[in-house]
Amino acid sequence: MSTMKVCVLFRPLNPKELSEFGDAVSVQGINSESFIVKDEKEQEFDFTFDRVFYQGSEQADIYEFLALPIVQGALDAINGTIITYGQTGAGKTYSMEGPSIVDCESKKKGLLQRVVDGLFEAITNSEKPSKYTIKLSMVEIYMEKVRDLFDSSKDNIQIKESKVHGIVLNGATEVAISNFAEALQSLSSGIANRAVGETQMNMSSSRSHCLYIFTVHQDLTKDKRTKFGKLILVDLAGSEKVEKTGAEGKILEEAKTINQSLTALGKVINAMTSSTPGKPTHIPYRDSKLTRILQDALGGCSQTALLCCCSPSPSNSSESLSTLRFGARAKHVKASVHVSCKEDLDNTKDATVYTYVDESRERILAKLRERMTADDVQLLEKLFVLEGIFFDPNSIDEIEATYEDVTSRTISSLHKAVEELSTGVEKLKKENVALKASLKVSEEFYQHQLERRSLCFIL
Repeated sequence: MSTMKVCVLFRPLNPKELSEFGDAVSVQGINSESFIVKDEKEQEFDFTFDRVFYQGSEQADIYEFLALPIVQGALDAINGTIITYGQTGAGKTYSMEGPSIVDCESKKKGLLQRVVDGLFEAITNSEKPSKYTIKLSMVEIYMEKVRDLFDSSKDNIQIKESKVHGIVLNGATEVAISNFAEALQSLSSGIANRAVGETQMNMSSSRSHCLYIFTVHQDLTKDKRTKFGKLILVDLAGSEKVEKTGAEGKILEEAKTINQSLTALGKVINAMTSSTPGKPTHIPYRDSKLTRILQDALGGCSQTALLCCCSPSPSNSSESLSTLRFGARAKHVKASVHVSCKEDLDNTKDATVYTYVDESRERILAKLRERMTADDVQLLEKLFVLEGIFFDPNSIDEIEATYEDVTSRTISSLHKAVEELSTGVEKLKKENVALKASLKVSEEFYQHQLERRSLCFIL
């Protein structure tokens, strides 16, 4: 078991901070791992992380310490994730992309360019008799929908789970990249489609969480096996305080959704680090699309690194402290990594996957039968098939989570149907009353006519 690698980056002061506070900072460095932060009341707090990058740190240093080991692991079929986290305007996207994904001097290149370069360099220098293939996907989580940045028509991608590949974005576009320039061009086109907006704290604020997914396939022709490593870079949208960003209208709605998903991420981290040894704890991965996609990275078999980006200005000390406390909590998350590998046998590959799916579904349905009627379970079984739900059934917690998730969606649909039915019933009741009234008038008229005819006959 290893812990998540957590580093902190204090960006340089920006012009607004310099004009308001001069060159005053709330951070006092002790060494490359520890520092002291003062809050708005001048109270001091000590923090220690795997590495601290102070103002003026080189982008190359961040890559070599934080990302290089994960890049090397991806070529050895070990999944890895690199996450940038922090307040809006704290330097997350700059750390990820640099000033420009395509045109920027070598010294300022971000993690993305360096990761791409590192992957191709490692493949070139590899002495293994293997064929490597790299594929790239780009998605953003915007207003709780997963959107494909390579294909705008795919604006609500579903999240699936399989035994072989773990969390999967079903139908997300994968682009094969064969060299550095080709990769940067693809990244540039995807980034251009990302949702951004202007706030008082950031001229080009990210309004979505962005995920860059590199899948490295290694074909071992001698052993007839395929090893694959998935490397995900996550540029989170920044947490926001409305009074500072001045968000209104659409920007405000985006901010609410961003903060909700980041709160869900915090709850997952808290659940993972607050559990009692030997006692199972439910981890609320399904509370948001972000935590669901990051399930492997946070609690699965993955090397994970977190870069907490902060402003050193006293004006942002409250937000910086919140970011640092999140990072300190995440430092205690345990992860166990393993090599992703499967047999390259066409006649057994599909059978293995579908057998797993069937077993998973049956175990869930057996659990549901203890609580629900046979008709309800049959209905949910059809729902499983339609939704293509895959998950790991090895723990009761996952079964419970799936039960809650599916039941919640089913109840929601039933509520909607009941509302529509109720509306229809009320309409029918009104029509029925009108028809009854009309019928009564007709009957009275008919009776009156009969009485008149009877009277005329007597006369």
